[in-house]
Amino acid sequence: MVSDPITGLETELADMWQRGRARSRKYARAIHPKLDPALYPVLVILNRNKAVRMSELISTLDIEKSTLTRQINAAERLGLVERIPDPDDARAKLVALTPDAKTKLSNIQNHQIDEWRARLATWKPEDIVTLTSLLRRLGNSEN
Repeated sequence: MVSDPITGLETELADMWQRGRARSRKYARAIHPKLDPALYPVLVILNRNKAVRMSELISTLDIEKSTLTRQINAAERLGLVERIPDPDDARAKLVALTPDAKTKLSNIQNHQIDEWRARLATWKPEDIVTLTSLLRRLGNSEN
């Protein structure tokens, strides 16, 4: 057991991120066997929105434009995303999930929620609310 609470927190978060990356690989394969797991977070963001500008994805994910372009091109070749005209800017395109990808991702996310419900079934609801609040606070305190 680590005596320093910050070191203990860092260790737990690193372990949790590693498990999250493993789950992302598993879920990416469930969407399409050739899907690069690095693209899974992009698909999650697209599933939360109808369509998103590339610039918004770049900002949200804090990645290079060329990296995102390669990822979107690969996802488009797999039939997971489509580029659609931006109604607010005729020169721009939005990125959206295809209906099939949206169905697959929604099913996976519903499964994830069921897993969380099972894992937290013995927790008090107020403890879950507290954890959520603390994680949001931690996330918002980044430099």
